[in-house]
Amino acid sequence: MRIVLVGLNHRTASVALRERAAFNAETAERASKELRSHWQMEEVVVLSTCNRSEIYGVYGQDAELGAIEAFLPQFHSIPPEQLNGSLYSRRDGEAILHLFRVAAGLDSMLLGEAEILGQVREAYRRAADSGATGPILNRLFQSAIEAGRRVRSETELGARPMSAASAGVRLAERIFGNLEAHEALVLGAGEMAEQVVENFRQRGIKRLWVSSRTREHAAALAERFGVEALVWEEMSRELARADVLVSSVSSPEPVVTHAMLVEAMAERKNRSMLALDLGVPRNIEADSSSLYNFYLYHLDDLTEIVEQNRIAREREVPRAEAILNTQISKFEAWYAGRGAADAVDDLRLRLDSRRRRVLETHAEAFAHLGPEDREKIDQLTAELLEELLKAPSSRLRHARSWRDRVQQIETLRGLFGLDSEDKS
Repeated sequence: MRIVLVGLNHRTASVALRERAAFNAETAERASKELRSHWQMEEVVVLSTCNRSEIYGVYGQDAELGAIEAFLPQFHSIPPEQLNGSLYSRRDGEAILHLFRVAAGLDSMLLGEAEILGQVREAYRRAADSGATGPILNRLFQSAIEAGRRVRSETELGARPMSAASAGVRLAERIFGNLEAHEALVLGAGEMAEQVVENFRQRGIKRLWVSSRTREHAAALAERFGVEALVWEEMSRELARADVLVSSVSSPEPVVTHAMLVEAMAERKNRSMLALDLGVPRNIEADSSSLYNFYLYHLDDLTEIVEQNRIAREREVPRAEAILNTQISKFEAWYAGRGAADAVDDLRLRLDSRRRRVLETHAEAFAHLGPEDREKIDQLTAELLEELLKAPSSRLRHARSWRDRVQQIETLRGLFGLDSEDKS
């Protein structure tokens, strides 16, 4: 069995391409089912956030990685040539390292971002609840989540996390200065919206509304933070009151249109408005950026703040990586040990099948022997087989490193054709 990762992220793809490749809960489950039923995947977890869409899977030795790489663009109806090198793939050790870095916030646009660990946990929970995971991805994701917790609690990356939400609020401070004289409207009631509300409250914003298409969700978020809830149907009429508009809504189409903003800016008499579009796909029509005194930013516009965050926190990266190395070594030791046991078991089954075939072929030569003697021959040949397996089993168990063990496992499987369709 092999671990594979295929995906794209903020480093390899623009926000426009990322939003085309994004998964929601429904499409993630559908993709998982297709991968397991038609693409030889045995276990699958789909991780999709504002900054990445990634598929983690476990597949048999004879599966073609190239075919799996073709799944993501095919599923989303993206012509392969439009990816332009945006898609990346990793196997085994590289895939393991990548997930651990993602869970720890080391692979994020905002180094050490707070929400990614929860997003990894939620993606794994959904996959496990739907029956898409098995022993390998269960252990892998549980180990990565534990590593992420340790990084957050044992380094300054966790003590002072930086998220896209807090970066957006800092951008508002840079434009308006002190927020105590300003008002904000937050669209959405998910984790990102919750963090935006929390950051605005911490900075003492004068007035804050939250609105969601699900009224109960907006009411619950407003009550939790002591802010005002706005009925979704009234949102367009209230846009003019907001100095800062933040949208983080899961929607395939924009929820704030150019026409709505033209009306709002006219009512504001063109006083400045800052809009932070944190949705993927984008929530605010892109051509709205042409409006006078309307400043529209989305995730890819946070680069400068991201860099400042990275410089302030990069001194913590070596400590975080040391934690990851420890946790990864534990998982890889388990993974290689499991692979060694499976390889030896497969070899035992293969050789025992051959042993039985030889005995059956020469059964006439032993016809003159009694039942006890024939049973003795069967036992002796079975014992000989176990003696022959002792040396490879011992070498696999005592390999110098997990990488040596994995290499030996692959060699063993190749030499004896353990992954071929002919199991005789």
